[in-house]
Amino acid sequence: MSQKKFIFEVEEGKASSDGRPSVGPTYRSVFAEGGFPEPIEGMESCWDVFRMSVEKYPNNRMLGYRKIVDGKAGKYVWQTYKEVYDIVIKLGNSLRSCGIEEGGKCGIYGANCPEWIISMEACNAHGLYCVPLYDTLGAGAVEFILCHAEVSIAFVEEKKIPELFKTCPSSTKYLKTVVSFGSVKPEQRAEAEKLGLVIYAWDEFLELAEGKQYELPIKKKSDICTIMYTSGTTGDPKGVMLSNESIVTLIAGVDRLLESVNEALHVGDVFLSYLPLAHIFDRVIEECFIQHGASIGFWRGDVKLLIEDLGELKPTVFCAVPRVLDRVYSGLQQKLSAGSFFKKKIFDVAYSYKFGNMKKGHTHVEASPFFDKLVFNKVKQGLGGNVRIILSGAAPLASHVESFLRVVACSHVLQGYGLTESCAGTFVSLPNEVEMLGTVGPPVPNVDVRLESVPEMEYDALGSTPRGEICIRGKTLFTGYYKREDLTNEVLIDGWLHTGDIGEWQPDGSMKIIDRKKNIFKLSQGEYIAVENLENVYGQVHVIDSIWVYGNSFKSFLVAVVNVSQQALEHWAVENGVDGDYSSLCENAKAKEFILGELNKTAKAEKLKGFEFIKAVHLDPVAFDMERDLLTPTYKKKRPQLLKYYQSVIDEMYKTAEDALAPGR
Repeated sequence: MSQKKFIFEVEEGKASSDGRPSVGPTYRSVFAEGGFPEPIEGMESCWDVFRMSVEKYPNNRMLGYRKIVDGKAGKYVWQTYKEVYDIVIKLGNSLRSCGIEEGGKCGIYGANCPEWIISMEACNAHGLYCVPLYDTLGAGAVEFILCHAEVSIAFVEEKKIPELFKTCPSSTKYLKTVVSFGSVKPEQRAEAEKLGLVIYAWDEFLELAEGKQYELPIKKKSDICTIMYTSGTTGDPKGVMLSNESIVTLIAGVDRLLESVNEALHVGDVFLSYLPLAHIFDRVIEECFIQHGASIGFWRGDVKLLIEDLGELKPTVFCAVPRVLDRVYSGLQQKLSAGSFFKKKIFDVAYSYKFGNMKKGHTHVEASPFFDKLVFNKVKQGLGGNVRIILSGAAPLASHVESFLRVVACSHVLQGYGLTESCAGTFVSLPNEVEMLGTVGPPVPNVDVRLESVPEMEYDALGSTPRGEICIRGKTLFTGYYKREDLTNEVLIDGWLHTGDIGEWQPDGSMKIIDRKKNIFKLSQGEYIAVENLENVYGQVHVIDSIWVYGNSFKSFLVAVVNVSQQALEHWAVENGVDGDYSSLCENAKAKEFILGELNKTAKAEKLKGFEFIKAVHLDPVAFDMERDLLTPTYKKKRPQLLKYYQSVIDEMYKTAEDALAPGR
């Protein structure tokens, strides 16, 4: 691989000699050429991250929320670092007065809010394992986590108390105490008593600490800080054990990276907390902000009000999952379509001019200050006006959305990649590097990365274009899966985390995610299908929002369920004289023929093999969602559940297609 601009080799690759797969060279970020960055002196634990900031920035704004008065949201109300610290100390003393000792398991269940962070910091202070309970999953998963982690006390959002009670009586084998983030209704107290639980309102629980003071235990880097359960696409959630060292090491790497590209975090930065704190992505970003004495403002918990919260808070860094950025993109496209021909023409000229300059190497600030003020400022103001970094993670961001936002948002748009098992950050694209579009960038400067060949999928880590399973090594890695040594040993081999994701090194040292190792199957003639790779290819079709490709070893061809862009389908219908609303158009045979044709055009353009072409489609007007258990909270497809949900549709597609392909037809 030539021109390795952003990585350097630290170990040579090895060809297979003992039957094990070949491995490519081990690479490291150029920002780590002097060695991996170490956490700042004295920072041994997540508690130290907070404690040291309280000492350094006691009067800085830390946690903010919008107070609701007469049904209307007002301005953000803030608590300082010292004010938060005082509540954390009280809360910790209350926890200890309930008999919760170091190493105890404390659940946190609910949407992001100041009480979530305060509860987490109280766990950090007393060496408790913080166990987030997924707000986006049903009672089944919550019950599993409570029992599997042996959670004895849970902090719960007020409106989630009924959901928590549904986990009883199974969970009460371990769960003894419940603390509401707000108040507790009399009937809830009565129900808790029947279930054998003690329940407290937030203020009531804090009163338990009156006149009590407990010594804080000494925390070590190797201590487990949190057990974070990953939803997974199959089977029960897995409890990922993350140590203090994983998180403080990750923070040091993020700091080195941002400093190296002149985008260091500082006390004036503001973050909007809305992605679930139960996921590692948001958790570590907030830890980074806390280390710098910066401010975290919480949303109101309603996606429809997110833009309004953005406008009021005016964050400087905005983290998102692709689903959110897709909505931003679609909303802007609709506004453009609804505008006059003249306005659209000005926009197109401005976009082409600025993007052209960015491709020539100009920074986004230098590329077109004139059009930034005249044309793109409205988009910037729509995100609050102060955003300087948009970071996308958890799932792949479509290249057309990424390039569009890099131009119109007047900020850096970076795409990252990581797993809960790697403490979130592993790769991230860099500011002003337009050639990194469609990649997740080079490694962060505290991990080593190599590719391992996957012969059955014809991926060669030592090939002229190195491709293979992404493997990661470093101190940010998890300690193991809680109570599942067998699963730990499957993915942690000789210090390397095997991610299951297939990557392709780019000439500049950035990584492109191209496939998923486990999502392969054979068709009846024996051809391997790498289904995620195909979905990435077909996902380029501009008229579709999402696609699930299906096949199995008893069938000779592929079928797909497609979520079509409503705007694109209705536009096609008008042009082709087809009547009906969006739902009826999805049933229309001509519409299916049109979508299949668009998919096949892309398949030809991308030189897919004949057996990789899709032979039949079902158009679903309802997007794949978590409510039907078709997606994980990070918007990954749950393939077994998709098959179960669409089984009758799949059967019908195969029957119709096979009848059409039968001899004599």
